[in-house]
Amino acid sequence: MSRRPEAAVLTAPGTNRDPDACLALELAGANPVVIPVASLLDVRSRLSDCDMIVIPGGFSYADALGAGRLFATELDHVLGDHLSVAAAERRPLIGICNGFQTLVRLGIWTREGYRLALGHNADGVFTCEWVNLVPDPMTRCIWTDGLEGEVSCPVAHGEGRIVCDDATLMSLSGTGRVALRYVRNPNGSRGDIAGLTDATGFILGLMPHPENHVVARQHPGVRRGIGGGLGLRIFENGVRHAGR
Repeated sequence: MSRRPEAAVLTAPGTNRDPDACLALELAGANPVVIPVASLLDVRSRLSDCDMIVIPGGFSYADALGAGRLFATELDHVLGDHLSVAAAERRPLIGICNGFQTLVRLGIWTREGYRLALGHNADGVFTCEWVNLVPDPMTRCIWTDGLEGEVSCPVAHGEGRIVCDDATLMSLSGTGRVALRYVRNPNGSRGDIAGLTDATGFILGLMPHPENHVVARQHPGVRRGIGGGLGLRIFENGVRHAGR
């Protein structure tokens, strides 16, 4: 039997979706290891030994000073450019909801020259509902490789709207950085963008929670024959590329 890839699940005070991420990773064929970021100060090699990296959702540091800001500050202090290096080494990395906010705050996309941010939802309220996602046909993202049809999963955020100017939106779309789009936009995100990838295609940041639809019974409409595609497919792609 081949070795199951090891997935580092990075947490901070306030992270609360790590158990869901771990279940998704286990079902996808990985061995998840929860690692508090503070513990990496002494043993940075723990992250280097992992085959893939997950930054799950929650309210890291109670979203003090803005969603994901303090988590990004800590990651930058502890790891520096390690996350970008990991992607360059073809180690898959995914940041979900608060994890996506953290990646944006870290400058994953602004360092590539894209002027964007994650703003408050257009209606000014916290959004918690199920959405459908489709991969952008031009994306280079390995996490969405081969995805067909729609993926159904929930969103739960108050600050997840992609904000950018027209030139940035055109550039994101034209360079394959848009990984996933909403079928019906829940937050006013420009271009219906739900998730972005980086130049390597190995980083995926997205606001929806695919880890919360990894078995059919998790969908509230399953008894009525409504369910949509499982978010598990996204994790299976990440695990498959991590095991290469």
